[in-house]
Amino acid sequence: MKRAKLLWIDLEMTGLDPSKDRILEVAAIATDMKFDKIASYEAAIKVPDALIKERMVGEFWEQNSKTRDALIAQNQGGKPIKQVEQELLEFIDQNCTKELYLAGNSIHQDRKFIEREMPELNKRLHYRMLDVSAWKIYFENARNKKFIKPENHRALEDINGSIEELKWYLTFMK
Repeated sequence: MKRAKLLWIDLEMTGLDPSKDRILEVAAIATDMKFDKIASYEAAIKVPDALIKERMVGEFWEQNSKTRDALIAQNQGGKPIKQVEQELLEFIDQNCTKELYLAGNSIHQDRKFIEREMPELNKRLHYRMLDVSAWKIYFENARNKKFIKPENHRALEDINGSIEELKWYLTFMK
């Protein structure tokens, strides 16, 4: 069986402050180094309603009200964070190599939430990460090339967009 070396993760949170906000949705796609999909996972995480009302306000959430409403609606059927973390660890055991790199767009921000809310998952991830946003900075500033990625703000769709974005950048490297 083919084993993944990259674990693409995207999180949707109540906001961007790891000390105040919480993960609402997580998706993962395990790929090889050619970005061929081996397996995928997604889950909604139950967050207290009071936290959602307090944190999911402001300009960003007003501009993305459709996404906000969908995340709030799925929250009622969400799982406890520890259950999701355990499922992700089992997903890794089934599909990934021991040396596993976290991949994604602006993954450093997601890693802060993983460190705080899923410490056992964090321990399984290599300290090196494949962050597509580093490629974005280079190509937009040094080469005047811009990838237009849909901003769905839904975890699984965002990962697929990040994989396509990195593939696009790599076409310029041949």
